[in-house]
Amino acid sequence: MAELELTKHHGLGNDFLVAFHPRVEDLPALARRLCDRRRGIGADGLLIGESEPGYSARMVLYNSDGSRAEMSGNGIRCFAQALARRRGDLEPQRILTDAGERLVTLYPTERPDVIEAAVDMGKVATIDEPGNWHRVGTDPMRPVSHLSVGNPHAVVAVDDVRVVDLLSLGAMVPDVNLELVEAGPEPHAITMRVHERGAGITEACGTGACASAWAARSWGFVGAQLEEITVHMDGGDAKVRLHQPHDGHVTLVGPAVLVGSITVRI
Repeated sequence: MAELELTKHHGLGNDFLVAFHPRVEDLPALARRLCDRRRGIGADGLLIGESEPGYSARMVLYNSDGSRAEMSGNGIRCFAQALARRRGDLEPQRILTDAGERLVTLYPTERPDVIEAAVDMGKVATIDEPGNWHRVGTDPMRPVSHLSVGNPHAVVAVDDVRVVDLLSLGAMVPDVNLELVEAGPEPHAITMRVHERGAGITEACGTGACASAWAARSWGFVGAQLEEITVHMDGGDAKVRLHQPHDGHVTLVGPAVLVGSITVRI
């Protein structure tokens, strides 16, 4: 029986396990086993790091249910922290993901277990509505945006994110990340809750924050010329920079926290 070295990290409560070069054939099964919160270590996803010519590393993400996802804004910050510890530096990282290349810039903080990271997330793009969308039954008077940030999102405007049955709605559209968004409370901010594809309700979603900020500005929830939006989530706040002109290019800024290291038998 072999051993696998893992680190656990979280970005605003959205937690991930990171492993480099695991010699495991069935990675989806490994993700389900390790991410199980009662019988495993517990996490929203498993991040696999591999060498990739021309890049700092390649990152592959498996959700807690074993499905493979293209991208995670919180996950890539956690991955970058793990890679920085492995390399012994905080130099910028070019990371290849299933959604393409992402550039991550790292900044130290007063705590050795916490870094701040800015991720060039590329462009937000509109996509078709997901299958079964009619089942969600959104208010036709409230805006909805279907967007890609390398992965699919359905962003819905509501009066109060706390009173909507997010779990039931998310189960109706399991192939998309579902974000509920309300304006404020500050003029430069929005409040968001998320049901993530393959993981369920999570405390934060980085790609979801980007999609929600982009949608909120297009809806007029914040000023049309605002270039940085604070996204309040259950696990904490992220910043989304929307570059000018309005071409959809966004940067995600937030922390990554090292929880600890563990060795498991596989």
